[in-house]
Amino acid sequence: MPHVRVNDLEVHYTAEGNGPPLVMLHGASSSALEDWSAQRPLFRRAFRLYLVDLRGHAGTRSSRSAAAAQGRSGPRIQVTTLADDLLATVDALGLTTFHLAGFSLGGLTALHFAVRHAERLRTLLLVGVDAQREPRASVARVLMDPERIAQQEPAWVAQLERRHGPVQGSGAWRDLMLAIQRGISEEPILTPAELRQVRVPTLLVVGDRDLFVPVDHAAALYRQLPEAQLCVVPDCGHQAMALRPKLFGDVAEQFYRATAQVAAERAAAGQGQVVRPDPSRPNPAAGGAR
Repeated sequence: MPHVRVNDLEVHYTAEGNGPPLVMLHGASSSALEDWSAQRPLFRRAFRLYLVDLRGHAGTRSSRSAAAAQGRSGPRIQVTTLADDLLATVDALGLTTFHLAGFSLGGLTALHFAVRHAERLRTLLLVGVDAQREPRASVARVLMDPERIAQQEPAWVAQLERRHGPVQGSGAWRDLMLAIQRGISEEPILTPAELRQVRVPTLLVVGDRDLFVPVDHAAALYRQLPEAQLCVVPDCGHQAMALRPKLFGDVAEQFYRATAQVAAERAAAGQGQVVRPDPSRPNPAAGGAR
């Protein structure tokens, strides 16, 4: 399994496909290969995919000192730390500019990265992301309680053990769940001024029945991102790309086609080059809601 060593981590990633680089981040307690499994066949035809496991998840091994930052109530995994890990990882992979996609915790990590390093991004795709703490923190405290999971969801326990146990150790998922909960409850909240700095072509996708991200929260985030589009997926929960893969794939493909010229210009700018605008292409900076 390919790894890069950064920030006292052994970051596991899978690279596949051909084309411009697209870094893909997963949600809390999951892995990149699993969360993006439905999109990989489509996306790898157009992109070189880098599916990255976050710290403490799946194949990314943490040293004891780096396993999780120490919070007031114990170890936590926080998006600011994950954004630092992402920067170190893409630098180690030699990616000057790239497309970035993230789901849930990975999407919030991507958003924090975009606030700090917008010039590194060609486009940004965010699924199930909310810049507000609630109701995410309250939902996570219930659904990600390790004692509740152990008592009520044996199938999920087995899945978590298969996913994390081989690298993180048997039963490590319990500490991971607690660290994620603490991170959500203590993470810094991005301000409107910070969000307005993300001048990157952005696609926001949210399910209309997402327990973590109410549609009105997604709409508020859309209004604060200068170059965003919003897609609300009907009759859909948190994992829009898994629950409605065909619709999601169609919307993402349309987004990437519409922003191809701007993405090329941003890539060239990152290399100190100039690309002539194509007048036949639409201007994605105009944004719009779906």
